[in-house]
Amino acid sequence: MGEYKVLGMMSGTSLDGLDMALCHFSKKKEKWDFSIEKTKAISYDATWKDRLKHAIHLSDEDHSILDQEYGIWLGEQAKLFIEEAQIEVDFIASHGHTSHHRPEEGFTFQLGHGQLLANTSGYKVICDFRTKDVKLGGQGAPLVPIGDHLLFGEYDFCLNLGGISNVSFVVDGNRKALDIGMANMPLNYLTQKINLEYDENGQLARTGNLIPELKTALNNLEYYKLPHPKSTGYEWFLQDVVPLIEKSEASIPDLLHTITHHNCEQIALEIDKFRSKSNNTMLVTGGGAFNSFFVDTLKQKLGNSLTLKIPSKTLIAFKEALVFALMGVLREENKTNIFASVTGASQDSSSGKVFLSES
Repeated sequence: MGEYKVLGMMSGTSLDGLDMALCHFSKKKEKWDFSIEKTKAISYDATWKDRLKHAIHLSDEDHSILDQEYGIWLGEQAKLFIEEAQIEVDFIASHGHTSHHRPEEGFTFQLGHGQLLANTSGYKVICDFRTKDVKLGGQGAPLVPIGDHLLFGEYDFCLNLGGISNVSFVVDGNRKALDIGMANMPLNYLTQKINLEYDENGQLARTGNLIPELKTALNNLEYYKLPHPKSTGYEWFLQDVVPLIEKSEASIPDLLHTITHHNCEQIALEIDKFRSKSNNTMLVTGGGAFNSFFVDTLKQKLGNSLTLKIPSKTLIAFKEALVFALMGVLREENKTNIFASVTGASQDSSSGKVFLSES
C-alpha cells in the first residue's frame, strides 16, 4: 500500500492517561517517513486510574470484565476523536494498558479487548503486540526500538522516560534495547500522596536533599544486576521499590530528589556501557523529558560527551503512540515489528492480533 493513516493509542505504566495520535506513514525506497497530524491526551478520572492500577490484584473473572469494559471505553474514545477531528483512518493500532508482565513465566497481558474496541469504534484494530514475542521466549518489551530503528536511526541512543526508563541503540549492526529501571512511576507515586498528579518541572525534587542510604538501597536492587535482555514493570515496582520508599520517614521533596538522582545514575551507568565514540547524541522522549530537574540531573551524570536532544512537545508526548501506529503498519505488511536482538526471543516476529469491526 505504501501510505497509511493510522490512529495509534497508548496507555503507559505511569497511568497519566490515554494518548492518541493520528499518524501518516509513507515509504520511499525502504525508508519510512512519518508525520503526526492530530493528537489527543485524555487523563484518567479517579475511577479508571484506580481500576487500572489495581488490575493486577483482580480475580480472573473480574480481570476479564475490566478487559472488556476498558476495550469498549477505548473504542468510544477513538470514535469520538475521529469524529471530532474529522479525520480518515485506515485502522487503529492499540497498545492497551499492561496489567501483568511476567515474561519469565511466559505471561504478559494488555487490557483493552481488541474485538470490542473494533466493534465500538467501527474500525479494524491491531493490538496485543507483546504476547507472540513472549511465546517465542522473548521479554515482549521494550517494543519502541523498532520505531527508533526505522524513524530515528540518526541518533546513537533513544531514551524513553515513561513510568519505566528504557533505551535503545545499535551494537555491531543490531538494534539492542532494555528497560533500565524507573523513571516517572516512583515520582508520581510520591506526588499522589500530597494530591499532585506529578511534580511539574521537578520543582519539588529540586528543593529536596539527597538521602544517601536510600539511594544506596535503590542502587543495590537485584534487577540492576540482571543480564540483558531484560524488562520490568509495575509488579517489580510494587514488590521491590515501594517497601524501600515506605520505610523512609523523609520528606516528599527529599524522596523525589533522591529517586531522581538514582534514576539518572542507573541510566548513565547503562549508557556508559555502550558508548562507542566520544561524541554521542541521544533523543529523549516520554513524560520525563518535560521534567527539567530530571533532565538537568541526567546531563550532569552523563557528562559533556553526550548531547541530549529534546524534541518537540508533540513528539515527546506521543512518540509511543506513533511507534505503535508504525507497528500496526508493519503487522499489516507482515514485516518484522519486534527484533529478537532486543527482546531475546528465538526469532524476529511480525506481532499483533487483527480484529475486524462486527458492528
